[in-house]
Amino acid sequence: MITTACAADVLERVVVVLGAAEQEVRARVRFGRAEPLGCPEWQQGQASSLRCGVRALAGATKVVVMLGDQPQISTAAIARVAAAPAPARAAYGGRPGHPVALGPRQLAAVERLSGDRGARALLGDALLVDCSDLGCDGDVDTIEDLEALADEARAIV
Repeated sequence: MITTACAADVLERVVVVLGAAEQEVRARVRFGRAEPLGCPEWQQGQASSLRCGVRALAGATKVVVMLGDQPQISTAAIARVAAAPAPARAAYGGRPGHPVALGPRQLAAVERLSGDRGARALLGDALLVDCSDLGCDGDVDTIEDLEALADEARAIV
């Protein structure tokens, strides 16, 4: 996901918020032009990681948010969502997903989020940007998910 985000020319900066195993991730991951950023409050949930990233991008008028466990999101999907007026979110087969673009109103509201919730509550009126033709946003949360993705990739090659 980091390589994909870094390849998206439409993104001025790429900030990667790190939590658990931060030092191991820093040692093992190639960040390219991405800026790794430790989030000391990562244990408080996804909202604190989002706040950390948004603070690092203070002054931005639009922020595109992606999740690190969705390796099939394409650079083209990032560009398509980034080009849309914020708030916007990718949709795959009509189902809302990532990436999402937050505008000034949503960015200000991020400070009020708490717990293990991201920006979903801020995206009620978000424009759905169809990205069905550009990949999918499936999660890789377990070893089984990773193996299934590897099997799928082998089947294509």
